[in-house]
Amino acid sequence: MKYTYLIALLLFISEGMIAQQLTGEQLLDKAIAYHDPHNNWDTFKGTLNVTMETPGGSPRVSIIDIDLSNEYFKVVATRDSIQTMHSIKKGKCTTSITDSISEPQRRTPCETAGFLKNYYTYLYGLPMKLKDPGTQIFETVERKTFKGKEYLVLKATYDEAVGSDVWYFYFNPKTYAMETYQFFKGDPNAKGKDTGEYILLNKETVINDIKIPAIRAWFYNKDDKYLGTDILKAG
Repeated sequence: MKYTYLIALLLFISEGMIAQQLTGEQLLDKAIAYHDPHNNWDTFKGTLNVTMETPGGSPRVSIIDIDLSNEYFKVVATRDSIQTMHSIKKGKCTTSITDSISEPQRRTPCETAGFLKNYYTYLYGLPMKLKDPGTQIFETVERKTFKGKEYLVLKATYDEAVGSDVWYFYFNPKTYAMETYQFFKGDPNAKGKDTGEYILLNKETVINDIKIPAIRAWFYNKDDKYLGTDILKAG
């Protein structure tokens, strides 16, 4: 019994030392090696089928075509009888909406297509997208318990021109798989502590040899209120 306890203690200490020794960039490299072992993201070409489920609402099904090499992005989203399409290729944008009484658009077609491209390629390109210019990776890696699980935690902020949110990425300490991420509006230790959301990741879909989290459940940081779930299938 004492021998078993000693082994467990040594393993715990060893894992703690690994967390202390890893820099943020080293942890990110290990996570990318897990999710994208052949460095395929930069030339990603494929279709994502994403169903968004929200409390009290109808599901929204989005068919997302991404071809990074050719600077092409297209999303066709359908909810009930309303279908929207936004696409952008090398700066040329198109938009269509089947609902004849839709509300006025707050963005131009290019602004909308660009926003959606950035949104989907960021979320489904993580953790690889953390290598993008303008991303500031903190050197210190923390070990935290979140929702009852132990993680190695990477902190990232962005240049002012890119974004103002503070992000935390939670990685499995044994496999380096990304299992949760969280963002705050500003400093989470000050006024930003009750802002933003966290996203719990579950299961994986392999597309182009990239392991992409298949289920994303969204919650408010402030009160753990459930917001919805995105379910990914390969196209």
